[in-house]
Amino acid sequence: MRSAQTIAKELTIGQLARRSGVAPSALRFYEEQGLISSRRTSGNQRRYRRDTLRRVAFIRVSQNVGMPLTTIRAALDRLPESRTPTRADWAHLSGHWRADLDARIRQLTRLRDNLTECIGCGCLSLESCMLANPYDVCAAQGSGPRRLLDADAPSCADTTADTAADTRAACR
Repeated sequence: MRSAQTIAKELTIGQLARRSGVAPSALRFYEEQGLISSRRTSGNQRRYRRDTLRRVAFIRVSQNVGMPLTTIRAALDRLPESRTPTRADWAHLSGHWRADLDARIRQLTRLRDNLTECIGCGCLSLESCMLANPYDVCAAQGSGPRRLLDADAPSCADTTADTAADTRAACR
């Protein structure tokens, strides 16, 4: 019989769920998606290596910053299966995501700033607002929210002083 002081080398799905704060159904989903792995006992019960706790933590943090599961899986595939990942392993993986996260931050900042500008004119009409899309210039760029998705698109603040005065008058 094991003493209470002994640390098990493997965790049941219930133990992993309690320790990680992730529901067993989510752990099974992660396993189906190839994000984590387990071995099966003779009774067909899942057993997870202890380093799976770190992998689950990495998955949760990655999801919280908006990484899709395919990107998370590709990152986890680069980690060693035979040992617990080190701080250097995690630093290497997160370094690959820095540019993507920086782009997302720029996009969210642009979204925040453009929404403030467009609503700030007072007309409250995003469909016909001359500040949001003067003379329907965005139509030539294709469908979708071009100003919010394209980092190089001019924002409402980028219009010239004359155009801005004209568009503000049109909104009144």
